[in-house]
Amino acid sequence: MNLKLKNHRLLFLGTLLYFALAFVNINFAMLAMLCMITPFILLFRDKRKTWCQGYCPRASLFSKTGTLPLARSRKTPASFIKGDVKWYVLMYFGMNMLIMIGTTIRVAAGSMPAMDYPRLLLFFAIRTELPQLLPTPEVWEWLIHLSYRFFSMMSTTTIFGLILSLIYKPRTWCTICPVATMSDVALKQQKKSGRSVGQRKVFD
Repeated sequence: MNLKLKNHRLLFLGTLLYFALAFVNINFAMLAMLCMITPFILLFRDKRKTWCQGYCPRASLFSKTGTLPLARSRKTPASFIKGDVKWYVLMYFGMNMLIMIGTTIRVAAGSMPAMDYPRLLLFFAIRTELPQLLPTPEVWEWLIHLSYRFFSMMSTTTIFGLILSLIYKPRTWCTICPVATMSDVALKQQKKSGRSVGQRKVFD
């Protein structure tokens, strides 16, 4: 990862570009996978939350919106930091991923029509296709479906994060972000494994 990009003041443009590209072609929404995979590649390489601490475009966006005049900048609720809220959000994320994979398989098998419109929080359908400068061939219905699912998930969490950044501290979303939560769990497991190896060496 290029160190010059770390905490760069223009990182937030990556988030804006992501949503803008969805209006060029919805399949660009698949880029969301980079935001899900890259954090863990860096985590296992650096043994710390490199992505969260310096490269996440959405964290950069929330840092910007959290400094707007209308932002309240209230203290982040303790339930977000040490409570169960992050686990509920992780459960929602897991359910979303299962639905996304399951329905995409069904669309590919021809047993259900593709979802060609965004949804917020899984349940609230915005029944209109996004304008497309470069339309996708209809033969790839499963890909269109999966792309809209990713776009919907990214839209929901980004809107939620923006609202939190205006009410509480700018990066309040980061305390309950599923990627951050899973990264914390992975780090704890790495530390436990490291201690176990160290203890075995002592007794050998």
